[in-house]
Amino acid sequence: MPEVVLFDVMGTLLYDPFFREVPEFLGIALEELLAVKHPTAWVDFELGEIDDETLARRFFADGRRLDVDGLRRVMHNAYAFLPGIEELLAELRARDVPMHVLSNYPHWYRNIEDALGLARYLPWSFVSCATGVRKPDARAYLGAAAALGVTPEACLLVDDRRQNCEAAQAVGMDAIRFCDVTGLRAGLAERGFLAVAVR
Repeated sequence: MPEVVLFDVMGTLLYDPFFREVPEFLGIALEELLAVKHPTAWVDFELGEIDDETLARRFFADGRRLDVDGLRRVMHNAYAFLPGIEELLAELRARDVPMHVLSNYPHWYRNIEDALGLARYLPWSFVSCATGVRKPDARAYLGAAAALGVTPEACLLVDDRRQNCEAAQAVGMDAIRFCDVTGLRAGLAERGFLAVAVR
């Protein structure tokens, strides 16, 4: 049975503003955004390889400039816990469950912390901008386990993306693909992290 829970953040613990608020701010549809954004700029930003100014210049493939400060504000204002998640994290914390963030995100994760105080429940231990690797790269999972001094088999990944879960399983980790808090609670109870609900 796993001993440590590694949580993805966006789309798993928190609402992700990329799909609605970001296109609205840019004044384009999501489909158009996906078509016109630079193919690697955001990934490079998540890896900590470029700064805000470089992102502003490279975000759009056609060279138009991104209003980085405006985008940060829009995303900051949209950050929110998904339904039932904050209560779940508090319950896990109260049960002394070892938990850590394993997230693909740029240094803007500090904005999330400012807005929501996620570190009250679990530390920002493994964020791609600091580790230099992103899921589903095997090094993201193996590096986290090694840093915690445990085997991959001792870890459980909770992530909303199928490919990230499958990559974790490929290196020996258990994984729960997040769909909603009810399913997550059931999966955590099955693995002994929560008390099994009495019917």
